[in-house]
Amino acid sequence: MKTFFKILAVFLLIGVFGYTIYFLYQKSQTKPVIYETTSPLISNVIKKTTATGSVIPRKEIEIKPVVSGLIDELYVTEGQILKKGDLIAKIRIIPNMINLNNAKSDVEVMKIRMEDAKRNFERQLELLEKGVIAKADYETYETQYKNAQEELETAEETLQLIRDGQIQKQSGETNTLVKSTIDGMVLDVPVEIGNQVIESNNFNAGTTIATVADMGEMIFEGNIDESEVGKIKEGMPLLLTIGALENVTFDAILEQISPKGVEVNGAVQFKIRADVKLRSDQFIRSGYSANADIVLARADSVMTISEGLLQFDDSTTYVEIEVQPQQFEKRTVKTGLSDGINIEVLSGISKEDKIKKLR
Repeated sequence: MKTFFKILAVFLLIGVFGYTIYFLYQKSQTKPVIYETTSPLISNVIKKTTATGSVIPRKEIEIKPVVSGLIDELYVTEGQILKKGDLIAKIRIIPNMINLNNAKSDVEVMKIRMEDAKRNFERQLELLEKGVIAKADYETYETQYKNAQEELETAEETLQLIRDGQIQKQSGETNTLVKSTIDGMVLDVPVEIGNQVIESNNFNAGTTIATVADMGEMIFEGNIDESEVGKIKEGMPLLLTIGALENVTFDAILEQISPKGVEVNGAVQFKIRADVKLRSDQFIRSGYSANADIVLARADSVMTISEGLLQFDDSTTYVEIEVQPQQFEKRTVKTGLSDGINIEVLSGISKEDKIKKLR
């Protein structure tokens, strides 16, 4: 029985040893390399640089009051379309008490002066009718009386302006009514009824009651790195991609490049501006973030290959063409425009050639 187990162990040992030798032999055999191939394509090659920014209206106006006071009425909401002259808000005047008291005092003083001038005028008129004084003396008092009337009227109008913001006898424009100065859409109404507003003057920009913009004329404003600004010029076409609108592009024309750069996060950026060609089937909202691809050069409907297929030998550029199954030969090529991924092939290969893919 012991002899049987010894013989069995010997056979098992020989089997394991034989399998190990076979496994190592199979592993040492090199598998043949199968190269994939690809053919040239007819496509467009666009060399471009990208600028980031946003799309905004070319004409955007902040409507401000010309008198200070409280918002008494608001007649517009965001998104509303306005015509020039349409009413936006009505302001209730809160007069300055010192100015108001001074104006009231001026009115009373002018009334006293006018009454005095009137008495003198009537007295001189009686003397003139009796032939006691010359007409020239009478005309002096008449002039004084008319001047006193004008001064009283001016003082009363000043009081009305301070108290009410308008003169009652004038049927024209009133400062308490705020109107749109352009045709456009209301983008923002940052005030509410009851808010206090400050007039626009030499020392204060004033409170913005509404922002109105012409949404029919939009521009792209963005920044481009100093390493790219030397490659662009006014008049170049742009392809505009807006993040909020998927699979939609807009054409634009570069119209301005800032002559002065600004340092942003350690890099110098130059501001650019482009005129956006709007589409009738898309509405662009003010402030949309966008990327502008500035076309530096382009070649349409040309033979292209992936740049990864190119190989280099000193100053020679070549690809490997399949002449027999899995047999390749070098073929020198002349290249043209590249977009960083695909490159134009001017000569050296045909559209039917199969090019070896590099691993």
